[in-house]
Amino acid sequence: MSLHVIIGAGAAGIATARLLADAGERVRLVSRSGRGPEHPLIERVAADVNDADRLTELLTGARTLYNCAAPAYDRWREEFPPLATSLLTAAERTGTDYVMLGNVYGYGPFEGPLRPDHPMAPTADKGRVRADMWHQALAAHEEGRVRVTEIRASDYLGAQAQSLFTLMVAPQILAGEAAVYPTDLDAAHSWTYIDDVARTLVAAADSDVVWGRAWFVPSVSEASVRELSVRFAEAAGAPAPEIAAMGSDVLAQLAAEDSVMAEIAEMRYLGDRDCVLDASETESVLGVKATALGDVLREMASKR
Repeated sequence: MSLHVIIGAGAAGIATARLLADAGERVRLVSRSGRGPEHPLIERVAADVNDADRLTELLTGARTLYNCAAPAYDRWREEFPPLATSLLTAAERTGTDYVMLGNVYGYGPFEGPLRPDHPMAPTADKGRVRADMWHQALAAHEEGRVRVTEIRASDYLGAQAQSLFTLMVAPQILAGEAAVYPTDLDAAHSWTYIDDVARTLVAAADSDVVWGRAWFVPSVSEASVRELSVRFAEAAGAPAPEIAAMGSDVLAQLAAEDSVMAEIAEMRYLGDRDCVLDASETESVLGVKATALGDVLREMASKR
């Protein structure tokens, strides 16, 4: 029985904690709130994750550190860099393997199916934050100070997951109301099931070949927002969805009034063109396959 330390008690952190604990592994789930699921093998700890000394104590004796934490969406510029530095410092001090959960923001705009080794060329602040976090960790890996890998996901699906779709579309479909979405409704888009995120994180930590590079979580679908809305309504037994694209002028007005909407406007390019991830290496090397989309949508509909 090994000890695994997970930072962040959001959907991904909780799913990873449960997966490990159900397999008989000890888990220390660390967050500011100290919340988390009840399980005899999950220890919930409230701690300041920016305190590298405290994190070093919590990592002592652990096999793997998983970073599933993220600041509020409109606080990434200020809060993500010190968080990343603190976790990397603690991992180096203790010799703990470090598995980061990331996304595709650091690549910037791209054409065609995206592979994990595509060069990073961020054009948005949040993309630069993500790229800087990875480059900092990769430098430590290349200098032999820590083993690190990053698992990158696209937009989340799942009963507890948070994404533009789960926040702005799914509840409206279940209520029989019209939805408005801030990006192109017909662009192909990779969707990531939160439990597949957990399975990929754990598979990476158990592998000897993942270190020093990034991997993608296999996608449950490349459906457009419009197609996904129809599939979700069918799974939920709801009326045919009514969904419209938010105009640029409306989004600009909302962005001027709300700091979170301003961040959504910055990343709109990812939804206004095809955003498809090639996770074939994860499937062949780590043996992780995506959950069937129908199963994911039925779970979301049943836990409304």
